[in-house]
Amino acid sequence: TENFRSPLEATPPPPTMAVERSDAPSRALTTTRFSDLRPSLSDPVLETLTLGGFRFCTPVQAATIPLLCGHKDVAVDAATGSGKTLAFVVPFVEILRRCPSPPKSNQVMGMIISPTRELSSQIYNVAEPFFSTMPNMRSMLLVGGVDIKSDIKKIEDEGVNVLVGTPGKLHDIMERLDVLDFRNFEILILDEADRLLDMGFQKQITSVISRLPKLRRTGLFSATQTEAVEELSRAGLRNPVRVEVRTETKAVGDVGNSQDLASSRTPLGLHIEYMVCEAPNKSSQLVDFLLKNTSMKIIVYFMTCACVDYWGIILPQLNMLKGSSIISLHGKMKQSAREKALASFTALSSGILLCTDVAARGLDIPGVDWIVQYDPPQDPNVFIHRVGRTARIGRQGSAIVFLLPKEDAYVEFLRLRRVPLKERQCLDNAEDIVPQACSCHLKDKAREKQRQKTLQRKEADAFHGPKTERNKKPDLEKAAAITRKKTGRQRRATQTKEDDEELEQEYRLLKKLKRGAIDEDEYEKLTGFRNFDEEDPSDDNLDELGKKTSKVKKIKGAKHKQRGNAKGSARNSKGNKNSKGKSKSKVNKRRK
Repeated sequence: TENFRSPLEATPPPPTMAVERSDAPSRALTTTRFSDLRPSLSDPVLETLTLGGFRFCTPVQAATIPLLCGHKDVAVDAATGSGKTLAFVVPFVEILRRCPSPPKSNQVMGMIISPTRELSSQIYNVAEPFFSTMPNMRSMLLVGGVDIKSDIKKIEDEGVNVLVGTPGKLHDIMERLDVLDFRNFEILILDEADRLLDMGFQKQITSVISRLPKLRRTGLFSATQTEAVEELSRAGLRNPVRVEVRTETKAVGDVGNSQDLASSRTPLGLHIEYMVCEAPNKSSQLVDFLLKNTSMKIIVYFMTCACVDYWGIILPQLNMLKGSSIISLHGKMKQSAREKALASFTALSSGILLCTDVAARGLDIPGVDWIVQYDPPQDPNVFIHRVGRTARIGRQGSAIVFLLPKEDAYVEFLRLRRVPLKERQCLDNAEDIVPQACSCHLKDKAREKQRQKTLQRKEADAFHGPKTERNKKPDLEKAAAITRKKTGRQRRATQTKEDDEELEQEYRLLKKLKRGAIDEDEYEKLTGFRNFDEEDPSDDNLDELGKKTSKVKKIKGAKHKQRGNAKGSARNSKGNKNSKGKSKSKVNKRRK
C-alpha cells in the first residue's frame, strides 16, 4: 500500500475575531488544473468542469483522480469539505466513458453507495451533468422512502447502467431483480465508508460486493478511516493506494516556526469553541446565542428526533426569535418532508436548521456560518463530520459545542484526536427562557387538548376511583359469567376436575392423619368439616365425606362412560370403570 500525504498550511482566526465569509477559496486549491491531470480527462468532462466553475484541483482531487483513472484501487482519508465528491465522480465517469461498446439495457457498469438518502441525492445531483456526457448509459437514484415497485418497473421498462443509492435499497433491488447483469461491471465507489458500517449496513454491503466481479476498480472515501473500513478495504480492494490529506494549522505570529505545525482533522479555516454550563442553563445559552446571530446561517444538532420536534415548536414562538426562519430535519420525517426541509434551508441566506445526525455526513449546504452542537456526540468521528458542514473548500466557519461540567474531559479527548478547541465563557446574564418556553409549549393546540384530556381523566379517577376499579366485577360474578358461557359438557368437566382435586387433597390430609403428622382437629380444620358442626364434628364430618366421595364416584363414572362411548370401545370403558371403582373402594376403606 502506497501513501500520499498533502499537508496544507492555514492561519485560523483567533478566538476573539469574527469569522468572515470568503468567496475565494483559493487557499484550499493546488496549482494543478484539471486539464493538466494525467491520464488526460476527456473533453466533455473538462467542459462540464469548466461550466461548473472548477478549474483547479483540491489536493484530494489531484491525488485521487489520476490513481483511479490509472486503474488503481484507492482508500482515501481526507478532511470533510475537501472536495471528495468530485474526486470520485470524475474518474467514475472517465472509466465508464472508455468502455469499448455501449452497454445493454440491463448491464450495470458502475455503482456509488452512500449511507443516507440526503447524501445519495446530493451525489446524484453533482454527478448528473457528468452522466449526461454518456448518452448511451442510463443512471438511476435508488433511496428509501420511494415505492420499490415503481423503481423495479422503471428498471424493467427503461433499463439501467449506473446505480447511485443507499445500501439497503440497492441490496433489495439486487435481490428482487435477476435481470441485472454485473459481468462487465467496472467501478464501485463507497462514500462515507465508516458510516456505512456504523449504521449496520455491513451485511448488505458484503452481499452487494459478493455479486460484483473481482476485476473492477474500487474506491473507499471517508473523512475518518476506522478499523472496520480497514477490514472492508482488505476484503474489497486489490492492492489499494492509501491517500491521506491533512490540514496543518499554525498559530498567528509563529508563521516562521515550522515546529509549531500541528496536523488537524477538521476543515481548513474552521474555528471551534466549547462552552461549559450547567444543565438548567443550556437552553438559555442556546437561545441567547441564536438571538445574537440572527443574521447567520446556523445548524443546531440534537441527539434525538424528539428534541428536534420539541425545539421546533418552542423556538418559533419565542418573542425574541419572531421572524427567524427555523426548519426541522430528522430521520423519522417522511422522505418528501426531509427533501423539502433540506432544500428550503439550502436556499436561505440566513436561518436555523434543527437536526439530528441525519444531516451530519457529506451534505454540502452552502454558506453555513455556525455549527452548534447542543448535545455532544460520543463518537469523535461524528463530531468531525458535524463541524464539517461549515468552512468547506477553504471558506471560513465556526462551531461551538455545549458541555456539562462533568463532560470537561471531552475537550482533551478531542484534542488527542487532533481536533483543536478554544473555550468560550458561559454568560451569566442570559435571559431565562424556561417560563416562556413552557407557556409556548402549551400554546400548541394538539398538545394542549391532550393535556386537558389527561387532567380530566385524573380528576375523574381521583373522585370515582380508577376506571378499571369502577367497572371491575366481583370475582363471583366473573366466575358465574364464565360458567354461563360454557356448554353443559364443559361445565361437567370443570366440576369433575375440581372434585378430583378436592378429593386428592383430602386423601393426602388423611394419610398425614394416619401417620400422626396432624391430629383430628387440624384435619377437620384443613378440610373444612368443622364448619358443619362445631359441637360434634367427627360423625357428621365422616358422613359429609362419604357423601362427597359418593358424588365424586358418580361424576367420574359418568365421565369415563361418556369417553368410552365416544371411542366406540365398550371393552375399554368397562376396564376403566372397574379400575376406577377399585381405586375408589381402596380410598373408601382407608377413609373408614
